Amino acid sequence: MIKTDILIIGAGPTGLFTVFEAGLLKLKCHLIDALPQPGGQCSEIYPKKPIYDIPGFPEILAGDLTRNLVEQGKQFEPGFTLGERAETIEKQEDGSFIVTTNKGTKHHAPVVAIAGGLGSFEPRKPAIEGIADYEDKGVEYIIKDPEFYRDKKVVISGGGDSALDWSIFLADVASDVTLIHRRNEFRGALDSVEKVGELREQGKIKLITPAEVKELHGDGKIEAVTVVKDGEATKIETDHFIPLFGLSPKLGPIGNWGLDIEKNAIKVDNSLNYQTNIPGIFAIGDVNTYPEKLKLILCGFHEATLMCQAAYRIINPGKKYVLKYTTVSGIDGFDGTRKEAPKAVVQAIK
Repeated sequence: MIKTDILIIGAGPTGLFTVFEAGLLKLKCHLIDALPQPGGQCSEIYPKKPIYDIPGFPEILAGDLTRNLVEQGKQFEPGFTLGERAETIEKQEDGSFIVTTNKGTKHHAPVVAIAGGLGSFEPRKPAIEGIADYEDKGVEYIIKDPEFYRDKKVVISGGGDSALDWSIFLADVASDVTLIHRRNEFRGALDSVEKVGELREQGKIKLITPAEVKELHGDGKIEAVTVVKDGEATKIETDHFIPLFGLSPKLGPIGNWGLDIEKNAIKVDNSLNYQTNIPGIFAIGDVNTYPEKLKLILCGFHEATLMCQAAYRIINPGKKYVLKYTTVSGIDGFDGTRKEAPKAVVQAIK
């Protein structure tokens, strides 16, 4: 039985920052994540994607943000159960909880913080006959390492931010980038749409709209795709076909825990520091919903900070906490010394 003060379900940016905020309150954290490394989507889906709205960083790669958060929290010696999914939760007579993973690992804590991002997710796949036969043979739904596409011909399909951002990024990596969208209008950020237009004018991106990829060709791996525009079919040679139609989020087993759910998100009371309908269970980050909710990493950081204050009151009933700024109190670990991150975690994020 793993015992801790705050059990965090989800080791994405919000969960990792919770470690730091809890540590300032002398509260111990343990994190559970189904992925084999901390970082959530930032490390699993787009580690090389730049993020622009983290305070103090005009631009930071998602993977670097994850590494920084692990570094920031390591002095408080968090525990990790990685590669396991939180499966069941049982409330004890004293109000605490036992959470068991799909591999049978049990965790005991008075406070549970669900920071599972979008929950478990899988890519939305286009309805193209035989596409499964080419998965990992030229068809990829997630870009993990842009260098994998160095000097290769790439066809990207989609009209959202991911399709636009990766088309822009790969324009300087791949030998040939073609972006295909079934509409003339894009759903992504206006500046990204304008940038794609500029790259098209420069001959760095081929843009085909409104059009759709209808067939895949190749002997054992992708060699070409058939694109249909205005009823006319054109065959385009390519080394990779990357359909970026977003992710289909699912709460997974957490959805069966008796929590109030609204549109695949956990309802919380922001006047109670993001507590759910079950006292002692909180939801922070993209996994929660409340009036005027914004799904931004920086909002998750804010929610984590306030949640830790509520957790402190649950764990230390009747004990008054006096807020001390880190400029005054410092941020040393529990015994006043700096700590190294667990070796398993260091290896996992390298």
